[in-house]
Formats: sequence, structure tokens, C-alpha cells
Amino acid sequence: MSVTKRRGRRLATLALSGVLCTALLTACGEDGTPTLTWYVNPDGVDTLTTLAEGCSTDDYRIELQELPSGATDQRTQLARRLAAEDDSLDLMSLDPVFIPEFASAGWLAPLPEELAQQATDADVLEGAAATVEWDDEVVAFPQWANTQLLWYRRSLAEAAGLDMSKPVTWEQIISAASDQGGSVGVQANRYEGYVVWINALILGAGGAIVENTEAGTDAEVTIDSDAGRAAAQVIADLAASPAAQSDLSVSNEGTSLGLMYPEGGPGEFMVNWTFIYKNYEGLTGQPGGPADQAGFEDLGWARYPQTVAGQESAPPIGGIQIGVGAYSEYPDYAMAAANCVTTVDAQVQLAVNNGLMPSRASAYDDPGLQEAFPPDLLDLFRTSIDTAGPRPQSAYYSKISGAVQSTWHPADQVDPETTPGDSAEFLADVLAGEALL
Repeated sequence: MSVTKRRGRRLATLALSGVLCTALLTACGEDGTPTLTWYVNPDGVDTLTTLAEGCSTDDYRIELQELPSGATDQRTQLARRLAAEDDSLDLMSLDPVFIPEFASAGWLAPLPEELAQQATDADVLEGAAATVEWDDEVVAFPQWANTQLLWYRRSLAEAAGLDMSKPVTWEQIISAASDQGGSVGVQANRYEGYVVWINALILGAGGAIVENTEAGTDAEVTIDSDAGRAAAQVIADLAASPAAQSDLSVSNEGTSLGLMYPEGGPGEFMVNWTFIYKNYEGLTGQPGGPADQAGFEDLGWARYPQTVAGQESAPPIGGIQIGVGAYSEYPDYAMAAANCVTTVDAQVQLAVNNGLMPSRASAYDDPGLQEAFPPDLLDLFRTSIDTAGPRPQSAYYSKISGAVQSTWHPADQVDPETTPGDSAEFLADVLAGEALL
């Protein structure tokens, strides 16, 4: 049976839901009410639990199942279940890079026209809206969006003579940190976070890792370019500088947090996600955080650094979108539930409680959110999400990511003259099935 026919059969009617509940007790509560299972990532689980309770109705209940913490493990668990046509995946919290692969395989139920228009209307920030479409269909609901900023100690930037009200380059912050005895924090372990950095550097130089991704394995590999070499130069420069942190080759989102407020040191410049502000606010007066309120107020933020001076940077885009499983026994209920857990109010709750930023522009005007974050920081979040650059949107993204990781790691071995070319050759071979990861 074709994917289209399967979808049509499951989306046709709920008239037999009572019979299904009798026959499939694991999918229903003791009173016969259908239970929708929502597979969630570990971010903001308390708030997601509240949303699930609030969006449950007399017709259905929503129950959470927590996915592993790592994106790779999340993808593996979901893909295995979906490939087996597991009908317990009613709702799924999806990293944006999962969507092309899952949609191409027919694992996501496309949104009905009215919901599709609502899920991508003008209120949705452009960077987030671009992640929920595949092959001219809307296949997920934007929930929360994520982006990276440049976080730094104001006193460090001032001592280095940097005017942070203007765009700064990677070259400038590496030089400033080196001169002042500070450091630059990045994500350069051999994992997805490193590809996020590499991709942002390449996009910021006007290039792309691959193009024409709709061609699947025949996509054009374009990483061996001036933009690829500019990205490699930034990585090589940092790795060879005094500003490189000692754990560069295994660094991730958490490893450089303690170096913003080191004992007796000037701190760092760090690219990282939106959780940083609340992280340090909660650590004020505690180990690893600012010593006092004045120290916390020394925390600054700016747009993602430029790869090439004068060329606007392309901040990374992340976050979570909510997809409905193509094999769900209750697709209409699942669509309604997914729509409910992604409303403006739901997005505000996630932002205020957990620092997970909204994908809708209007949510940023909410008084509760305005109270939780400085206005200029919210504006920067919103602008960065709206102008963010996605990672390659390809059904073969896992292969693309794996090939890049294997040829650009470790960072201190990246060579602008050879790494882009070597990675292009290996990536083309991987996509063609002539090399294995």
C-alpha cells in the first residue's frame, strides 16, 4: 500500500475509535478514552507535562514519553519505531534536521490545509517556518525556536577596545581574547554541535555545505569553496591561538560555561544557545557563576560573529517542531493536540519557564516574557531566529553531518588549504554510496 493511501485511510474517520479502544487497551485509558503518546526531548519536560495536561480533552489524553538527551539517539529511536510503522508515535518533538528525512520516508502526516496555513502564517518567524516544510507540504507545527548569540563579558570587550554595538568578526574576538588572557568558547567535539558551527561559518561567508538538496543523493557538494576555506580559516585560527580552550576537541554546549566567570580571569567570548542568560542568572553567587549582581550585569550579548568582515552573519537555527506520526491510530486527535501545544500561550510558557524561545513573533510581546528577559535581548533572539540559516535540509542529512564531522575533526587539524577539498570528496562518495561513515 502506498504512503498516500495509508495516510488517507488513517485520516479518514474516527468513527471506530471506541472499537479500537476495546481491542487496543494499551492505546486507551481505563475508561476507554484514547491516549495519545507524545515523544518529547528532555528540554522543559515540566512545562511540556503541564501543556499535555492542559491540552488533554474529554476525547483524548496526552501522555509523555521522554527521548534520549542527544539528538543522534533521539533520531535513532524515532526512526526505528517509524520504520516499523509503530502506531504509538502520535506526536513527536523533532529537531529541524529530522524533518526532511522523516517526511521523505512518509513517516509524518502532512497538516490539513487550514492547519498548514495557520502553522506557517506571517506571525511565525521566517527561520522557524522554513524548517517545517518539505516537498511543498507542511509536515510539522513550529513550537519553540533556538538560535545562537555571542555571549561575552562586557569588561573583557571593553578592555580589548571592541565596540560591541557594531558587528564583530571571529577574527576580532579571537584577537581580543588572546590579547586579554581570555578565551573563545565553541562547540567542536565530534558531534552535531560542531556541524552547527561549521555550517554557520560557511553560510556567513556566502556558501553552503551542499546545494540542490531536493536531488537527494545527487545533491551538489559545495563545501570546497571560498566560503568553505573561510570557515576553515576561522577554525584553524582559533585552534592555534591562545584563546583556544584546552578541551577544544571535546567541547560542547556545557564545557565552556564555567569559563565565563573563572576565578581571577577576564572571562570569555562564547557562542551558545538562548539558555545562557537564565543559566547565569540562576548561578549568581554560586560556583561557576557570577559572584554577585554586578558580575551578572557584566554578561553581554551580541549577534553571532561574522565570518567575513562586512558580510552579515547567519546565526544557527534550532529548536523543536511537533510532528504527527503517519501511523497514528488517532491522527485527527493528534493534529488537534499538536496545534494546542504550539499556541502562542504554550510558547510563552516554555520561554518564561525554560528559556526556550518562541517561534511566533507575537509571543515576544507577552508581558511575562518581557519581564523575564531584557527587551534588547528578546529583540536579538527574535531577529536572530528570523534571519537564521538552517543546516542542509536533506533527507540524507545524517550522512551529510557524519561526513563533515569525520573530516573536520579535530579542530586543530583543520587546514584551509586541504580540509574543504578532502571533505567535499568524502561527502560526495558517501552520498553516492561509495564510502561508508
